[in-house]
Amino acid sequence: MKIDIYSDIACPWCYLGKRRFERALAAHPRGADFEVTYHPYQLVPDAPSTPSPHRAWLAERYGPQSRAMDDRVTAIGAAEGIVYDFDAALHVNTLHGHRLLWLAATEYGLPVQHALKERLLAAHFSDGVDVADFAALTELAVDAGLDRDRVTAFLPSGEGIAEVRAEIAHAQRLGITSVPTFVFDGAWAVQGAQETSTFLRALEQAVDGLDQTGTCTDETCTP
Repeated sequence: MKIDIYSDIACPWCYLGKRRFERALAAHPRGADFEVTYHPYQLVPDAPSTPSPHRAWLAERYGPQSRAMDDRVTAIGAAEGIVYDFDAALHVNTLHGHRLLWLAATEYGLPVQHALKERLLAAHFSDGVDVADFAALTELAVDAGLDRDRVTAFLPSGEGIAEVRAEIAHAQRLGITSVPTFVFDGAWAVQGAQETSTFLRALEQAVDGLDQTGTCTDETCTP
């Protein structure tokens, strides 16, 4: 079964959802049978290519409650082993990171894409890295298993931009308006950074559907 995950590099709940979903996959006896692909989504598609402090941007957008929003995510993340450093985090456009994730999946395989996704999220939320900077992106990509020469030529070329934007448009046509969203075999979806136990139940229901019909179409799977 295919599981398509729509998420943004700049979404703290996407990081949390990734961690919890991966734990569910590891706990399921048939977790290795699922083909998991990350797809792009941009919560702020017009974010600038020049970084600015995350705290200032969030305060401008949400007002005084922004600090409490960050504090809540930080506390929940700590319980999952994620270190959020919102004082260091930068508000910046994520398009080029998504391009690299597309390249990883297309030319290097899904395990490499998963490794790069983890590095991009950690870089953005834990390390205060500018994930629009080509030099920083190159090091993250190479560390995940991509070829340095390929990445160095790829980033300034514009290759992959049309494909990433097409995938985002496809997500919007599917009705996806928030991330993370986990789509099981194109038939039903789980939205949000659910608890690991919820993801595990979704995987179990997906396997039951496959065993019975060859595809999961049980409408009761939809939370």
